[in-house]
Amino acid sequence: MIVRSVHDVTGTDRDVRTRNWRSRRVVLAQENVGFSLHETTLEAGTVNDFWYANHVEAVFVVEGDGELLDKETGEVHHLSPGSLYLLDGHERHRLLPRTRMRAICVFTPPLTGSEVHDEDGVYPLLTRAADR
Repeated sequence: MIVRSVHDVTGTDRDVRTRNWRSRRVVLAQENVGFSLHETTLEAGTVNDFWYANHVEAVFVVEGDGELLDKETGEVHHLSPGSLYLLDGHERHRLLPRTRMRAICVFTPPLTGSEVHDEDGVYPLLTRAADR
């Protein structure tokens, strides 16, 4: 059994920040459970382009307001607390938070924690802590 809070990972290598967002990675590949779980905060007014070509991501919004643009279809979806989106088709997408947004994100395969977005917003597929 693992018992861990988001506060336990704050300030560690599981607490990843950019100018636009912060991801506190509570569960990673090293836990060997088949998924990773993150609390992600996106700053208001930022433009965030992502494409998880190697992962499926589920995102549940718990705080804030914004828009999700499906860059493949042009569809725009309003996001607010209680909204969920699932990138089951590896869709290229853009997040536009109107206010600071906080979400719980689940990735499969799990992230190792050392991934960095490339110029297309893609995380490489790393499958073990040894890939770090």
